[in-house]
Amino acid sequence: MPIIKKRDEVVRIYEEAAAKGWVIPCLCTENLTTTEAIISAASEFAKDKGLTSVPVTLAATVRYEHRPQAVNYTHSRNWKTGLELFRQDAEVLMREGGDYENVELMLHLDHVQHDLDEELCESDLSGYSSIMYDASTLPLEENIAKTKAFVEKKGQEILVEGACDEIIDAGGEAHNDITTAEKCKDYVERTGVDLVVANLGTEHRASGKELQYHGDAARAIKAEIGPKIVLHGTSSVSNEQLRKLFDDGVCKVNIWTALERDASPKLFEFLVKNASKAAGPEVVEKLKEEGWLADKCVTGEKEALTAFTTVARQDIIYQEMKRIVREYLDMWYVL
Repeated sequence: MPIIKKRDEVVRIYEEAAAKGWVIPCLCTENLTTTEAIISAASEFAKDKGLTSVPVTLAATVRYEHRPQAVNYTHSRNWKTGLELFRQDAEVLMREGGDYENVELMLHLDHVQHDLDEELCESDLSGYSSIMYDASTLPLEENIAKTKAFVEKKGQEILVEGACDEIIDAGGEAHNDITTAEKCKDYVERTGVDLVVANLGTEHRASGKELQYHGDAARAIKAEIGPKIVLHGTSSVSNEQLRKLFDDGVCKVNIWTALERDASPKLFEFLVKNASKAAGPEVVEKLKEEGWLADKCVTGEKEALTAFTTVARQDIIYQEMKRIVREYLDMWYVL
């Protein structure tokens, strides 16, 4: 089916998911392989469960400094070209009569910066389903004012997710405070956002020893605003906690790092075990002499299309990403 873009239809999908107790995964991508793996995993889940359709969100950041995914979508590193490719790849895969008609796909613009992405914010956003307007680098009052202005301008056109967070306060001090229910309620009421990203201690804002999901804070926020919380980052959240996210008020979870990080070992293992087929016996012998490879890698096999082609490598990543996405769907789409 065509991509779900109209605001009222996007709202309907979230309402239906909430009625079922489902958390909608929002999976970021920066290439076609990841894009199709996400959509294909959702399609196979629907078929396996006997469902006519399932919702899933495909996302990309644009000029977000921590990971500009639209920029990475093309080797030209032109964000406009990358963003168009992101959208067009999804459009082609979701065309009527295509392979994935049982997926209710939504396109999300993630971490859209109030300053770096200003041109995008002023443009026609009707080709997308939702947007995270990110003004969290501003002091909270400025964040609220900026986000409110954006909602007033674009809120009838697209579902808006805001960031109730304050990285730098008015005095220039850095912060990493867990978002309180009172602050979140005030933020939602004053800005008019549909969904809200709160700092709940995950890798959205923390790292290393600081990583700890604060479910109690999420539940307190839910008591004030309902199930409108968006969680960024799941690596620090246990499987038991992940299964209960909807009960905590989380309606959407943004995921990217796990897809890339957890798929990479499969490719590495394949290349090591098929080193000669992938690089040729001369390269393998050279790397063995330099101490990088062991004798077991020296098989004498010639290069093979099944190992040295981009398609071969991409298929390994594709299949592993599908497996990872399926795990999230199995966890959150409980029938």
